[in-house]
Amino acid sequence: MKRRTLPVATALAATACLLLTGCGGGDASKDQDKIAGADSGDAATSSSPSPSSGNVDRPDMTLPGDVKEAFEGWKTGDDAKDAVLADAGRAQTAVTYAVTQGDPNSPALAFYQAGTALPGSQDWVKSIVDAGFTFSGSVRYYAVKISLFDEKSAGVSYCADESKAFNKNRKTQKVDRVPPTDDSYVQYSTRLELNSKGVWQTTKLESQRGNNACTA
Repeated sequence: MKRRTLPVATALAATACLLLTGCGGGDASKDQDKIAGADSGDAATSSSPSPSSGNVDRPDMTLPGDVKEAFEGWKTGDDAKDAVLADAGRAQTAVTYAVTQGDPNSPALAFYQAGTALPGSQDWVKSIVDAGFTFSGSVRYYAVKISLFDEKSAGVSYCADESKAFNKNRKTQKVDRVPPTDDSYVQYSTRLELNSKGVWQTTKLESQRGNNACTA
């Protein structure tokens, strides 16, 4: 598992991570190796990657007004792929939501993550909350690629632009705005599995900050 640092020049921040990007398990898998050659979707931008929630009773994840997410190219026009991408995006939102709520045990987080990803994300959220931070700003998710391994497993990789994402002191509400660097860009590789409720849960997650694929 690779952890990510907060984009602030303080000793505390140097040991933390950018809050909304939860760190899951870093286990490698044979299927994840296929992600690099996956197909990507047509470019489109939305606040949610999902066209529909289907019949699944999903948890509310309404974010604070000063927290925004944009998903670019997360709809391919293929129903099977779009269902996977929708829940992959929701898994990211669940981490953001858990941080803003100050709740490492958020039901939303457990709803969209499982396997090694879930405890890693819970620990990650706890470290941010314990440090006294929450999040303000916006993150753009782009350059998404997807591979369907079979009917119940898939791999998704994507980039995150965190250049407009900032730490906010939970007590004082002060936002620490800092200039972006290459470390403001993160590449994610994830594995998702379809559970009995019809939810594509993120079960494994790896990230690399400053990856050339996202900074170029």
